Amino acid sequence: MPAFSGKYYYTVDPKGRIIIPAPFRDIITSHYSTKLYVTNAPVDQCIRIYPAEEWNRLHDKVRTKPSSDKHMKFFMRRVIGSAVETDLDKQGRILIPVSLREDAKINSNIVIVGQVDRIDLWDRDEWDKLVDLSQIDRESMEEGLAALGF
Repeated sequence: MPAFSGKYYYTVDPKGRIIIPAPFRDIITSHYSTKLYVTNAPVDQCIRIYPAEEWNRLHDKVRTKPSSDKHMKFFMRRVIGSAVETDLDKQGRILIPVSLREDAKINSNIVIVGQVDRIDLWDRDEWDKLVDLSQIDRESMEEGLAALGF
């Protein structure tokens, strides 16, 4: 199955809508339904957008985990509890609810990033800080990625 990859710079329109980049729309319309789920990321300050089929896979995984686990409780509250169902409109846009934009501190300028089975939406300033190579321990990062086989 094709995967979401790539990075795109856009803006949030005055009504709180974003354009899903054409390559991502193509993947959605050819491999998924146009129903999407928009939610908070568990620990990152961003928004995650899942095609319904990937969202359902996530739900299936959640159902196998112990609901009494403190990490699971946090995940349920932060991710599942904030999810909103939406559809692509005819112009390839979706509405990002105010509450989610506030949680992720998303202003006007955004970065839309493919993450294999989902799409992440970041405030541009936050994204730039996150990927600033001068702010990471390169040696540690290389060791960690090597341990993962990259």
